[in-house]
Formats: sequence, structure tokens, C-alpha cells
Amino acid sequence: MYELRTETDADWWEVEALYDLCFAPGRTALSSYRLRDGVEKVADLSLVLRDGDGTLAAVIRYWPVRVGGAPTLLLGPVAVHPTRQGEGLGALLIHESLAEARKLGWARVLLVGDAPYYGRFGFTRLSGVEMPPPTNPDRVLGFDLVPGAWAGVTGRVTRFCDDAG
Repeated sequence: MYELRTETDADWWEVEALYDLCFAPGRTALSSYRLRDGVEKVADLSLVLRDGDGTLAAVIRYWPVRVGGAPTLLLGPVAVHPTRQGEGLGALLIHESLAEARKLGWARVLLVGDAPYYGRFGFTRLSGVEMPPPTNPDRVLGFDLVPGAWAGVTGRVTRFCDDAG
């Protein structure tokens, strides 16, 4: 039995510890982290999943960015505790959070990740979307929450507060 809820300030240290456990030590040096600096995460979409004992099993966060001035969600990071991987918890978080993002009125989602993994959720490679370097353009993926939301949306990805669009 798992409890899914929005992340609170009280979860912060535990969430960061899970990210440290799941990702390389230099994770905060990645270009996607520069887009998050000084920007509040989208609280309603940043979720934690705890087991029946209250142990943190998985997390997902979203951040507002702009692509060529268009408001966009940046998904990530998503992490599942190593002892819980393979149980479908990451997929659960992705499905639930995308459904909630749609309800909240967001149109599109961006992430940097593996196309084979995220493709099963409907993410496809984006062309003409420029993440800050160094980012492999083959890993820049997008998802339409509203049909056609990515049509004609190209350009630089910027912090939400840097580009008033």
C-alpha cells in the first residue's frame, strides 16, 4: 500500500537524499538544474510516494520554464528508491502527474531523458528546442498535454523568470 501526495517542505531533505542516492554526484551541475535555480517548483505536480511504513519510495518534480517564450513544464527529476525499482512506481508518478498537469491547464511538457523509456508515456524527440549546453539534443523530449501543443513551439529553453515571453 502506497500513499501518493504532494511534496511538502518537511519532505525536502529526504527527497534530496533520494535524488543523491539515485543520481551521479554531479547531478546539480546539469543544464536542467540551471533552469531551476531561483525558480519555485510546481508544487501541485511535485509528488512523493511513501509506503505503508512512511518510507519514501519515489518522487517526481516539475518546474516552469519557457520554450521560445511559451510556458512549458520541465519534468524532472523522477527517482525511485533502488530497493523499489521495477515495481512500476516511476510510471505511476509520471501517469498521475501528467493527468494532474492537464487538469491544471498546462499544455506541454519537456524533459531530458532516454527516449526508449519515456517514449512509452508518449514523449517524442523535439527538434528546434534548444536546452542550455551541454545537452545532447537526442535526449530533449516533449509531450503534448493538449493535442498539438508543441506545434510551432521552438527556440531556447529559459528559466520561467528570465523570459517574460
